[in-house]
Amino acid sequence: MARNQVNPPPLRTISDFKSKLTGGGARANLFEVVLTFPDAAAPAQEVLDKSRFLVKGARLPASNIAQIEVPFRGRVLKIAGDRTFDSWTVTVINDTDFAIRSAFENWMNTINKLSDNTGLVNPAAYQSDAFVFQLDRDGQSIRKYRFYDTFPTQVGPIELSYDAQGIQEFTVELQVQYIEILKGDSPVSGGENIS
Repeated sequence: MARNQVNPPPLRTISDFKSKLTGGGARANLFEVVLTFPDAAAPAQEVLDKSRFLVKGARLPASNIAQIEVPFRGRVLKIAGDRTFDSWTVTVINDTDFAIRSAFENWMNTINKLSDNTGLVNPAAYQSDAFVFQLDRDGQSIRKYRFYDTFPTQVGPIELSYDAQGIQEFTVELQVQYIEILKGDSPVSGGENIS
C-alpha cells in the first residue's frame, strides 16, 4: 500500500486562520438537551419543556473503538475491535418543585423499586432516547446527537449546608446503547450524517 506524501505547510497568517473560521467557532454554551422518558415513568409535558431550559450541562458523546492485539513473530498487529459508548452525564438546575429530579427518581424506581427490589424487566419498557442539539449563534442547530435507549444509573446527590448559597444542581448519569449523529438545520452546518 502506497503512503500519501505530505508537502511541508506554507507560512500561515491570522487572515488565513480567520478565513477558515467562517462560523465564528462552535460555542460550548450554545446547546439544548431534549429528554424523553419511557411511558412507565413519563412525567407531565411541562416537565419535559422545563428540562430544555434547566439542563445546564451535558457532554457531546465519547465513542471508543477498542483495539485487539494479535501477536505475530515478536511483533503485535493492532486491529480495530468493538465500539463502546461511555455513560452520558447531564447537570440539572433544581427548581423548587423538584420536577426534573422527581422524574428521574421515578424513572429509576420503575427499573428497581426502593421498597421491594422489583421493577420492569423488559428493556424496551424502561429505556428512552435523549437528544443534544449544538446551536449556532442564531439558535439554529448545527449538529444533532441522538442517544438511543438511555436509562439512568445514578441521580447524583444534592449537597445541603447552612452556609451554602446559590441554586441547587445535581447530575444524572445515563447509560447509552448507541448514538446517531446528524447534520443540523443551520445553513452553516457541517459534517455529515453518521449512524
